Amino acid sequence: MLRPKIKNEHRPVRHGEDRVRIGGMVVGIAADMPDPDGRVWALLETLDGSRTVDQVVADLVHRFPGEPAERVRADIDALVRAGYVEDAAERPPDALSAAERERYGRGRALLRWMDRVPRQTSWDTQLLLREARVVVIGVGGAGGVAALALAVSGVGRLHCVDPDVVELSNLNRQILFTEHDVGRRKVDAALDRLRAHNTAITVTGEELTIDGPAALHRLAADADVLVVTADRPAEIRSWANQACHATGTKWVHGGYHGPQVTIGLYRPGSGPCYDCARITEQRRLAGLPPRTPWKSSADTVHQPANAVTAGIAGYRVAHAVMSLITGVPALAANRQYGLNLVTLEHAYALAPDAPDPDCPTCRPASR
Repeated sequence: MLRPKIKNEHRPVRHGEDRVRIGGMVVGIAADMPDPDGRVWALLETLDGSRTVDQVVADLVHRFPGEPAERVRADIDALVRAGYVEDAAERPPDALSAAERERYGRGRALLRWMDRVPRQTSWDTQLLLREARVVVIGVGGAGGVAALALAVSGVGRLHCVDPDVVELSNLNRQILFTEHDVGRRKVDAALDRLRAHNTAITVTGEELTIDGPAALHRLAADADVLVVTADRPAEIRSWANQACHATGTKWVHGGYHGPQVTIGLYRPGSGPCYDCARITEQRRLAGLPPRTPWKSSADTVHQPANAVTAGIAGYRVAHAVMSLITGVPALAANRQYGLNLVTLEHAYALAPDAPDPDCPTCRPASR
């Protein structure tokens, strides 16, 4: 590192005379450091990108006589390892054009803010997105929003899969489509919209009905992350789990049950899988008193939803996908997250402690 500099988003603040906070106020990023003699604050003031490491060390040793140079270097290294420091002398990567750097500049700043991992350059996470291959199964409500978010964020290869045609009843929540698309294949309309939003990436698609794990195995084998936002067949998430476990592909699911929004993200082989959680939940329900459903002849809406429920689910899915690609933020995987839109409270985080010994998908790997 030539000229160490505290990231703009992590600018420190001195509280009183003996404490410094770095990283702002966001939980998971900010940290407090004791500073009884002002040495920490003095070091941070010099990390403004105008000095080399040697110059920073010389300045601190001069201001604090008797301060070992080795200790100053160790403190700088600790700040770098903590992800608060970048190199002011970094050069933009040749792999990104000037237009791409302008397009993705705000996203780079956000990823840099959330990132606590030392990088070669502040553009490294954007390059990871640029090289990524993502397959989205179902480009309706949540899937359409997720695909759009991933496309405009710069995911390099996006493949969309959907067997349906656009219907008028889709338009209250499926933002990729307009009235002019009614009757068109969803995948065709989706590709037109996504390509119009970002011509610098590759967007492909196919009309395909998922009828078992084999179809998902083929798609997962050519992806860094598989996204399942389709809600049928009922077994599709277990099929995706099986396919991704076989191919080692990271995957995300997302959707909504009325005002309950749910996503899940998984790294196969690194912990309990989707089917482990499903079995755990089945056991919990089996231990409850018997349930008697109410029988009614009243008509029901197939999927109660609007643009808000679809949008929140889709954006959370896209956030999870980018986390799996870049490691930013470092979301805990192998679990499901729920959000209750009635209360705006997190409803649950379903995550077994370990692979289930009865899991039909990952049981062999857990022995």
